[in-house]
Amino acid sequence: MKCPFCSSPDTQVVETRESEDGDIIRRRRRCAACDKRFTTYERVDLKMPQVVKKDGRRADYDREKLRASMMLALRKRPVTTESVDLAMDRIEERLLTMGVRELATDRLGELVMRELKKLDKIGYIRFASVYRNFEDVDEFSEVVREVTKPTRTPRKAAS
Repeated sequence: MKCPFCSSPDTQVVETRESEDGDIIRRRRRCAACDKRFTTYERVDLKMPQVVKKDGRRADYDREKLRASMMLALRKRPVTTESVDLAMDRIEERLLTMGVRELATDRLGELVMRELKKLDKIGYIRFASVYRNFEDVDEFSEVVREVTKPTRTPRKAAS
C-alpha cells in the first residue's frame, strides 16, 4: 500500500481489526519512509454482471427488479418471502460464480425459472408464460406438461 503522505511504497501493517459484522477489515499502517500512520479499509468488491437486453441495451443488474418479477409470478401463492430471498441468493451466487461481465436476459430468465420451478409450479408457469412470450396454446401446454410429469419413485430393493 502506497503512503498517502509521501507516496512511498514501503508501508507496514501495525494493527488489524475486523468490523462487528465481519464484512470490513480496518488496518492501521505505518510508512517506513516518513513514519506517518494512516488507516485503510478492506472489503469485498463483488460486481454483478451487466444484463444485456434483447435489443442489445445494457443495464445494471437490479436485485429488486428481479425480486419484484418473482414476487409477481408468486402472487397469492403459498411461498414465503424467506424462500424467495433464498432463491434470489442462489441466483446471485450462480451469477458471481459464472464470472462473466455480461449476461443475456434469456440466461438470467432461465436461472429464475429454475428457482421458481423448485418453489412453486404455478409461479413457474406464470413467469414462463411472460418470459417465453408464448405464441400459441401448444407452447403453453408444453410447459404445463413439463411440470405435471409424474415424478419417478425409487423402486424398493428386492429382499
